[in-house]
Amino acid sequence: MNDIINLLPDSVANQIAAGEVIPRPAAAVKELVENAVDAGADSISLILKDAGRTLIQVIDNGKGMSQTDARMAFERHATSKIKEAADLFDLHTMGFRGEALASICAISQIEMTTKRVEDELGTCIRLNGSQVESQEPTVAVNGTNLMVKNLFFNQPARRKFLKSDSKELAHVIHEFERLALVNPNVGFEFYHNDTLIHKLLKGSLKERIGQLFGRTVEKQLIPIDVETPIVKIDGFVGLPEHARKRNWLQYLFVNGRNIRHPYFHKAVMTCFENLIASDAQPNYFLNFTVEPSSIDVNIHPTKNEVKFENEQAIWQILMAVIRESLGRYNVVPSIDFNQDDSPEIPVFSPGTASISPTLDIDTAYNPFEKASGRTSIRPSSAIKGTATDWESLYKGFESAPRVSTTELRSSVLNGNFNEDSLSINGGANDEFMTGPTSPVEQQSFMSELMESETQKNKDEAPRLIQLKNRYIVSPSKSGLTIIDRHRAHVSVLYSRYLDMVKTGNVSSQKVIFPEVLTLTASQNIILDSIVDNVAEIGFEISFLGDNSWAVNGVPSLLGKLNPIETLTKMIDNVAEGTGDVDTDLNHRIALAIAKASAVTSTTDMTDVEVESLLSELFSLPSPGLTPDGLTVVSVIGFDDISRLFN
Repeated sequence: MNDIINLLPDSVANQIAAGEVIPRPAAAVKELVENAVDAGADSISLILKDAGRTLIQVIDNGKGMSQTDARMAFERHATSKIKEAADLFDLHTMGFRGEALASICAISQIEMTTKRVEDELGTCIRLNGSQVESQEPTVAVNGTNLMVKNLFFNQPARRKFLKSDSKELAHVIHEFERLALVNPNVGFEFYHNDTLIHKLLKGSLKERIGQLFGRTVEKQLIPIDVETPIVKIDGFVGLPEHARKRNWLQYLFVNGRNIRHPYFHKAVMTCFENLIASDAQPNYFLNFTVEPSSIDVNIHPTKNEVKFENEQAIWQILMAVIRESLGRYNVVPSIDFNQDDSPEIPVFSPGTASISPTLDIDTAYNPFEKASGRTSIRPSSAIKGTATDWESLYKGFESAPRVSTTELRSSVLNGNFNEDSLSINGGANDEFMTGPTSPVEQQSFMSELMESETQKNKDEAPRLIQLKNRYIVSPSKSGLTIIDRHRAHVSVLYSRYLDMVKTGNVSSQKVIFPEVLTLTASQNIILDSIVDNVAEIGFEISFLGDNSWAVNGVPSLLGKLNPIETLTKMIDNVAEGTGDVDTDLNHRIALAIAKASAVTSTTDMTDVEVESLLSELFSLPSPGLTPDGLTVVSVIGFDDISRLFN
């Protein structure tokens, strides 16, 4: 029998590794910028073409590499940061596995020029899919200039599955923002297709936040700072009144490394309980400084997750410092004794007579004295002379009309049943009863009720019930039909908007006072790429500069919805993708605005409005699914209902 286990060639192994390390251009940007930071650069330029598909170029003023190091840097598992296994737990740099450059090289064409300060000449090396094409001395400035061209050129399947340029660029911008936040002492320039996206000067973390997200966000922050033997935590949290329902800014850093940590995120959210809306989240920018030996950063291929040795203790410290800062800045609501409706509290003056409440006491009252036929309780003259005559309570029962079982059954079946018509009679031989008692009589009673209800509703439409303003429930021949109200409205609006766009019948309504839409850099790029399509939907917007837009007109169908929130949700939905919807941008925009405009669980609808919605829904070609493939209508059969009752 022949042996079947083979050792993979380095070129194949590198391509497999690239699948984990470099899934999209943003990942390559992250690895290259982190290498520049590790090289000691304090000035880094990032240049992209076509969202990184055609070119990713990183230029830094770091220490550069020798001729030998320039060649070795592209070998798999070649690194200057690890010499033995123990070094994995004493890391002070970003990349350390030696997989990034080898993986990038395996799926692209690379040209790198690098020079050290002590060298007269630099080195230029060119590679094509892990194969070295040339390496020669060259005149160069100190530092490194690395160009990655034609990403995934030798993997057409992976290149085909990249998203649109606007979406891929949004991912790159988000990664760039994380890198810029964690390195405020480094100056950055970011260009895309020869357009300057960001120019960031060196400064403090708070200044960097303002440069990236605007001075408005910077002014909404309160500082966090604590140092213990276990951890040092510093950074900022946002004021509760500025918590966001979407697009929140939440960043955690550990020893200069950007991470995700659900446990610490929950700690932050716990501190903001009862201070913000349940569907909102606060902004925060928190940096943890710990001993490298107390964390393990080698648990995730992209090193975005970190394991802490003292997680529980750090949780307590984090919650304490955030709550202390919230209290110090008077975020927690306090009692205002100067309010107009506050109670009047008399001022105490020594020597004045004491103020006591006046009580009118019945001095003749004796609690042990029993009155004839009644018990008198007279704690004050306010109720002096009143009594509770227990015997009089029974008088009404003796004269109350008696209701027979036949009369009760008739009143129920005819819809005239009223609890007030029932009386309680203590006579054991009386015909009155509160309902059928024997099993036979109960069964007969229920049968009559069911037959009556069936006859009564035989010619009527099934009754529609709105459940928690989210679902519409209706009986059907096969059981219960349940309809997701929001998704039904999304489907209807989507179809309506598309019809309007196709017929050119989109009407826009001018606003008296234009509103300003302020976006992040990534959101701004997406909106800029779809501005013509947004106009076709009915929005009239104009660019103001600095990632801001003026909203001068809105679609007439928008109603009372906030145009700023609608546009923001629409941009995010376009960035996230829309499943199986046609790739044409008008379809994606129509779906996005439909999702933003559709009713939610906070929207009340009358029965007439619900019936109108269902009428439009079931006139669509595919009422059972939303345009992006989500279930709208579901039926619970009688067999399923029966199983609930065994």
